[in-house]
Amino acid sequence: MNTSIVRVTSQADLMKFIKFPWKIYSNDPYWVPPLIMDRKKLLDTSKNPFFKHAEIQLFLAKKNNEIVGRIAAIKNDLHNLHHNDKVGFFGFFECMNDQQTANLLFDSAKQWLEEKGMNAMRGPANPSSNDEYGMLIEGFNDSPRILMTYNPKYYINLCENYGFVKAKDLNAFKLETDKVLSSEKLKRVADIAQQRSGLKIFQIDMKKFDSELDKVKYVYNKAWAPNWGFVPMTEEEIDAMAKDFKAIIEPSLLLFGEIDGKLVGFALVVFDYNFIFKKMNGRLFPFGIIKLLTQKKKIPWARIITLGIIPEYQKRGLDAVFYYEIVTRAAKLNIFLGEASWVLEDNDMMNRGLEVMNAHAYKKYRIYEIPI
Repeated sequence: MNTSIVRVTSQADLMKFIKFPWKIYSNDPYWVPPLIMDRKKLLDTSKNPFFKHAEIQLFLAKKNNEIVGRIAAIKNDLHNLHHNDKVGFFGFFECMNDQQTANLLFDSAKQWLEEKGMNAMRGPANPSSNDEYGMLIEGFNDSPRILMTYNPKYYINLCENYGFVKAKDLNAFKLETDKVLSSEKLKRVADIAQQRSGLKIFQIDMKKFDSELDKVKYVYNKAWAPNWGFVPMTEEEIDAMAKDFKAIIEPSLLLFGEIDGKLVGFALVVFDYNFIFKKMNGRLFPFGIIKLLTQKKKIPWARIITLGIIPEYQKRGLDAVFYYEIVTRAAKLNIFLGEASWVLEDNDMMNRGLEVMNAHAYKKYRIYEIPI
């Protein structure tokens, strides 16, 4: 039977789209099922503020009346405005190990983007660089940390056989407390930077959460604006993200840095709740909340999601002060393993800084691109 591609147009199709990965990963010990309610919220074009500046079309591949693949085509107007280009994105790609099916899915996304005036297709982005981003190409023998992607190794061939080429690689670094704290160079750089700058690091005040969020908004779009692929987040997007994160934030690991009373940077580190989500099979209720509350102390990893210094204060070693503080604070919470992710392959300052910490790039993700 021929494979057909259909657009997702109903809530029933949307649920099929969301639940299809369970078919791909049914025997994969490393996969972490996403929370179904989170996926529904993420893809809700009427409620997710991302879609105030973006459009999306979801596609399903069917064969013998069974779903064998899925993909999303995404037009992100804010990305194209920021970078002055016409790049469209694909995301949420999942597919059986069948090149014909993959080709049909990629063709469908590409055609939709072409109709929207795009001249290149890049991805995977779920749905943007501010969400889950990139395809895993190295490090398959481990579950993903929270909000990082995971996929079968054969996806690399499906993409490259179609004609996708590398646009950029993203590194994920593994940090181990004893190795980090044994780095004399890190301690020296951090001490010198601290003495010269007078940098003061303090944690978020959860009682003033809304006003503290203004600090995040100030730093976030300033610190990352020069980076490849960066898309600024709107105030509404940051508000929505903060609402989602508030329940799982560890206050002692959301840190701000000030010099002479001026905000110069912030870091967001979260426990790797994938350790718990993995056992919940996509459902938070009725027992997921109990798992979150009772198993938090068993989580062995944390993920450094963001660590940003505003441009005029970069290259002064301030990131070393933040890293040293993060690792020390995490150890007090019995977290001795960390992932710093993701880091652009050509962000020399960040990559060198992590190597100084005796961290090593243990996973790699790729952003693919193809002309339309």
